[in-house]
Amino acid sequence: MEKLYWLDEIKLQDRTKVGDKAFNLSRIIQHGYPVVPGFVVSAEVWRQFLENLNSSESLVADLPYSSLHLDVTNWRQLQQVAGRLRQEILTATVPQQWVSTIFTAAREWQTSCLIFRPSLIVSNATSTPRNISGLLESVFCHCQEEAIATALKRTWSQIFRARSLLYWQHTGINLQQINLAVLVQPVENAIASGLLKANSSGWEIEATWGLGIAIAHGEVLPDVYYIQSETGAILEQELGNKMLAYDVDDASPRISQPLADSVLTLEKTCLITYVLEEAQQKQYALRQEYLQQIIDLGTLLVSELGQTFTIKWTIASQSTSGKLYLTQVSTPQSVIPRAHFIRGLPAARGRTVANALVRINSQEKPEELPKGVILVVPTITPDWLPLLQNLAGIITEKGGLTSHAAILARELGIAAVVNATSATSIIQTGERLLLDGDRGEVYRIKGETRDGEMGRWKDGEISETTSTTPPPHHPTTPSPHLPMIATKLLVNLSQSSLIEQVKNLPVDGLGLLRSELMALNILDGQHPKSWILGGRQAELLERWSEQIMQFAQAFAPRPVFYRSLDWRSHELPSLSDSLQSSPQSMLGERGTFSYLQNPTVFELELKALANVQQSGYSNIRLLLPFVRTVEEFVFCRRKVEQAFLMQVAEFELWMMAEVPSVLFLLPEYVKAGVAGVSIGTNDLTQLLLGVDREQGQLAKVFNERHPAVMSAIAQLIQMSKNAGIPCSICGQAPALYPEIIDRLVEWGITSISVEPEAIERTYQAINRAEQRLILAAAQRELKKKDFN
Repeated sequence: MEKLYWLDEIKLQDRTKVGDKAFNLSRIIQHGYPVVPGFVVSAEVWRQFLENLNSSESLVADLPYSSLHLDVTNWRQLQQVAGRLRQEILTATVPQQWVSTIFTAAREWQTSCLIFRPSLIVSNATSTPRNISGLLESVFCHCQEEAIATALKRTWSQIFRARSLLYWQHTGINLQQINLAVLVQPVENAIASGLLKANSSGWEIEATWGLGIAIAHGEVLPDVYYIQSETGAILEQELGNKMLAYDVDDASPRISQPLADSVLTLEKTCLITYVLEEAQQKQYALRQEYLQQIIDLGTLLVSELGQTFTIKWTIASQSTSGKLYLTQVSTPQSVIPRAHFIRGLPAARGRTVANALVRINSQEKPEELPKGVILVVPTITPDWLPLLQNLAGIITEKGGLTSHAAILARELGIAAVVNATSATSIIQTGERLLLDGDRGEVYRIKGETRDGEMGRWKDGEISETTSTTPPPHHPTTPSPHLPMIATKLLVNLSQSSLIEQVKNLPVDGLGLLRSELMALNILDGQHPKSWILGGRQAELLERWSEQIMQFAQAFAPRPVFYRSLDWRSHELPSLSDSLQSSPQSMLGERGTFSYLQNPTVFELELKALANVQQSGYSNIRLLLPFVRTVEEFVFCRRKVEQAFLMQVAEFELWMMAEVPSVLFLLPEYVKAGVAGVSIGTNDLTQLLLGVDREQGQLAKVFNERHPAVMSAIAQLIQMSKNAGIPCSICGQAPALYPEIIDRLVEWGITSISVEPEAIERTYQAINRAEQRLILAAAQRELKKKDFN
């Protein structure tokens, strides 16, 4: 646990770490409103706790990345799974450092009682989850280390209660989307507590004696005050039925009975319940001055939250007087989506604030783009790559998670949202935007905001900035104490400008050097054939060789898998002399077929590879793209032999496994000399499912986890093992869906290659998968011994 997030210091970019409840309170406290102080144990800590659970339960070993596919109609199974998961959490040990950090921070309040409030946010949800408040309940505990550890585990475990699991299944939310933080606040004795429910037709204020838990548990009928929202006038008031109240127990922890069937209680509670005297039961809980304070506060909050909101308040006992505090702020579910005014698919992680630059016609590539803007275009083709390096963000109207815009943004470390419908007509050039690549959302900025600053949102707009430092594009050093893994982890890279940032990551080599993206930086906007026909072949060869050599030198002696050119004509509208294929074709004359049609450029690539070898680098491997037939491979192999690349012992000729025919022809390819295959899940998925990956509206259909795709991957791995050749995977699937790494490792994948931003989480996912296999093997051995 690196840090605690104090309410008065939380920034906009912290929202997924602290959850909506804490985030909403932080907005209010930072604008000067009276809020009970507090800090947040972030969702990252919850995930880390689940990842480190030391359990023999296979179900638990997969947390927090399990999809938890349950038959929710089988109530007995649901209860059993929920019970097992919660028991594992409740019996686990919270690291002492975490407990000490929380205890030390809480002691500053000089209170004997704490409340742990679940603060949840669901990432990438198609709609904001409704009725979620009843799923998770607050936990009270004494301000003692043992009690704190227990309260933290009880709060975390609620995610896995039977009704929670049922809810996640019915709403289509998987565990990877859930971010559960915990807001910790002090609990003080209160004169009165309650709610204010505001809407355009009027307000209702509810109040009871003591702490507000009595209202939350339905143990009292609170007093109700009906207020005219425009004037603050009290229209009517009704006396409730308030027989009991809650207070803080300052004595030592003791055993208590559950307050109600639906109440989450601790064996050691810091609250006491007491019966009110009959005279007090007949009195309104709020004196006139306190009621007016609440009305005045509500009037001020309308300017912050709009006409519709709910707040929870408490009047803390302070000697003879009381002080009004807010304990919770919430807005109706319909308000939350309005915070963003455009939603698309979250294509590349990160958040950024900058001015928008709108290009209606993306077919006309500009000469240059201003530095530090958010580019808004219908779509992006690969030939835009040299222009993208200095952008702050990218928004496209079209494209899916494996579109060119998404892939380029992830490699360059630029926040991006794709498939943002009508973005070029809604957004205007010069508008100030906050682009959230983690959630796939775009916000308007109101007022002056410098680059790299975040602000607060209201109805789709951001205002009143707070300074923040944008995260770096890529990690430059690996996290310390990484465990050893057997499966090789490789990186996808094409930009020499990123080599210094990436070369020291914990990778075993460069698994995919996309030559077409690499070459765009040296072609000066002309097709390679134009260079050759113009008599500039030697100059182009020198440039090409120098580019490859930078990668070979940086990663030596680790292998560099250079994938030869794989261009489709419509992807390069700005390059002259591009191949003449239908601009509507998602295939085009691409891959090795184009080499048969005109081998000149392929031969130049082979000469460049030979130059790198002759310079003393023996770590180059060649990947052939989009191989349709054995005949195409044989043709390319002959060209490779003629270039004398095979004379270097370490050289290997691989092919991409992305055309479905490889499922039937792999043994023939091996006979023809294939040394290894690398599965390209992007093309394999679109060809198996008949879906163009550039069409974002088909994102739900383009699913690399589809049973047909997963079956094909499993078959390719097994066929490779049978043939005695290595099998890698370099598509986007492992980075986008880390849960499939378990299956890849189980099936025996040789290596996994991902974008730089996904290296660390993929490393950890591989480690978890391998540890599960080791544990399962050990359990089988024990069973054999027991049987014998």
